[in-house]
Amino acid sequence: MNEEYPLRYSVEYPDRELNRLSSFFRIFAVIPIAIVLGTVAHATYGGWDENGSGYVAAGGLLFAGPLLMILFRKKYPRWWFDWNQELLRFGARVHTYIVLMNDQYPSTDERQWVQLDVDYPNVETDLSRGMPLIKWFLAIPHYIVLAFLWIAAFVSVIIAWFAILFTGRYPRSLFDFVQGVQRWALRVVAYAFLLTTDKYPPFSLE
Repeated sequence: MNEEYPLRYSVEYPDRELNRLSSFFRIFAVIPIAIVLGTVAHATYGGWDENGSGYVAAGGLLFAGPLLMILFRKKYPRWWFDWNQELLRFGARVHTYIVLMNDQYPSTDERQWVQLDVDYPNVETDLSRGMPLIKWFLAIPHYIVLAFLWIAAFVSVIIAWFAILFTGRYPRSLFDFVQGVQRWALRVVAYAFLLTTDKYPPFSLE
């Protein structure tokens, strides 16, 4: 792994026999925690009705707020950073559970088998004021490569599913590949959407 990049991600390999029954029904078992994640990871808006009432449920990664603060104030409020980091961690736990990398049920707050750390930026020295406006555009090559990598990762998970059902084990090579794709994607998220670094993500699974 590139230790110098300001986002570090790893998943503990389950060097044991995984639960075959849980793995077989994983797509159904994940539904409750996926609903919980969905309630905090998305924003929902309700229109006004004839009585003049509406609703809004806020959630998801904070992007516009940090962008404006960096652009006009050269600040990144720490609690906004902490929210984004914890939401990434929660999402990573749920995703690794979906793709069979562990058979324990994801926690909403404990780290469990996922290690994900993002360096808090010193905005004055580490971030350029205008970069948040163009990072999403500069990351386009990564979006293209990741589209193909996610297809390959999907195929890898299907193969791993059969392997777990027959052997109880997640093939290490497939595990490392899926972990690498996740790491690559998270670095792009940190660069283009969390806005925590101006360092361009490497084209690497390591």
